[in-house]
Amino acid sequence: MQKKKTEIITARMTPVDKKAIHQRAKAAGMTVTDYLTTCALGKEIVQVDGLDEVLSELKAQGRNLNQLTTLANMGRITVLRGDDLVQEYARLCDTLGALIREVR
Repeated sequence: MQKKKTEIITARMTPVDKKAIHQRAKAAGMTVTDYLTTCALGKEIVQVDGLDEVLSELKAQGRNLNQLTTLANMGRITVLRGDDLVQEYARLCDTLGALIREVR
C-alpha cells in the first residue's frame, strides 16, 4: 500500500542547482520528489553505470538459448555445440553477480 503524499516543502535555489537536481533524479530513474526524499532521509542512492548493456546482452543470450532449445526439441537440430554460448552466458552472469556484490 502506497502512502498518500499530502505535504509540500518549498525551497529556493539557483536555476543551476535546480537543473542539477532534475538531471540527477532523471539519471537515477526517479522523480524529483522521490530523489530529494531519499537524499534527505539519508538513504543511499546507487546508480550502476553500464548495467543496461549487460542486461541487454544477457537478454539476447537468453533468447538465443531459448531458440536453440526450441529447435532441438522440435528435432530440427540434431547436434548442437553450444560451448561458446554457455561460456558467454556464464561470463555475463558472473559480471552481473560482481555488480550486485559491489552494490551491496
